[in-house]
Amino acid sequence: MMLLNTDLHGHNIGKKMTCQEFITNLQGINEGGDFSKDLLKALYNSIKNEKLEWAVDDEEKKKSPSEGTDEKANGTHPKTLSRIGSTTNPFLDIPHDPNAAVYKSGFLARKIHADMDGKKTPRGKRGWKTFYAVLKGTVLYLQKDEYKPEKALSEEDLKNAVSVHHALASKATDYEKKPNVLKLKTADWRVLLFQAQSPEEMQGWINKINCVAAVFSAPPFPAAIGSQKKFSRPLLPATTTKLSQEEQLKSHESKLKQITTELAEHRSYPPDKKVKAKEIDEYKLKDHYLEFEKTRYETYVSILKEGGKEFLSNNTKEAAGLKKSHSSPSLNPDSSPVTAKVKRNVSERKDHRPEAPSIKQKVT
Repeated sequence: MMLLNTDLHGHNIGKKMTCQEFITNLQGINEGGDFSKDLLKALYNSIKNEKLEWAVDDEEKKKSPSEGTDEKANGTHPKTLSRIGSTTNPFLDIPHDPNAAVYKSGFLARKIHADMDGKKTPRGKRGWKTFYAVLKGTVLYLQKDEYKPEKALSEEDLKNAVSVHHALASKATDYEKKPNVLKLKTADWRVLLFQAQSPEEMQGWINKINCVAAVFSAPPFPAAIGSQKKFSRPLLPATTTKLSQEEQLKSHESKLKQITTELAEHRSYPPDKKVKAKEIDEYKLKDHYLEFEKTRYETYVSILKEGGKEFLSNNTKEAAGLKKSHSSPSLNPDSSPVTAKVKRNVSERKDHRPEAPSIKQKVT
């Protein structure tokens, strides 16, 4: 019903699902039998005539608009769990928990390489910017100032925040303009590059981000069922998993096995050379998706087998130590090699002729 609601009322869907297609999609899933056609027709017409609205928490309804403003002015954290994001689906918004544990913090320079769904970021928005990064819970906050636990996050901080659920961090081997650069691919297929201050810091961020993703990412929803036959990625919920670490490992292993089988089957039936270019692009997109998911789940399984939660628990103390060392020269933004390089970045000069992107990915 949720998927039908999205298909009938979502943006950029194209041809809407018909009642007959809705009935066909549900054949054989009522404990091996079919649902009543009259029931399905009634549901279809009801959702078509009136869009399903997402439920709003009672506490959020009661809360007056001025309440959040007062809390910001006082520098205190809101009592309720707020969400970061402007999607119409609350399962995909980033959960913001002010009481979440801090796993790592430090200065990073960021470059946005691709927007949602792997679309190339417009040229004017690709420049490097330096932030004080804080990996808190499943969210990577990018702040202009150093992290202070008692200070409420600004609207700009929330706008820059990146959820690392179902994400994968790796060394950006195909980016050679700067050293110590890691690549972060998010659940919605955005691609961000981050430059750390040393190879050790870069690897530390990669390990910590992947560990948080492996430990806390909830099992994915099924892919959307629509009237169009094109490839569709499953929805990856931003909520934290309810599984124990042992169950989480089994879930990741099961998903890895499924993806590996699906990739092998997909590659055993390549498209005919005579088919339309659009179908070949669809094949390549699915192939890239399955290859990436296989790598992601291999990484997650490896981390959990090595004791993911214990790794995070041990490093919460390290993060606490970082908070106290903001005055140290290595974390000073003025003396940071990252900041210095960003300031000298020639690509930001008006008379500079941009080079072709060096990240060689057809689909990111």
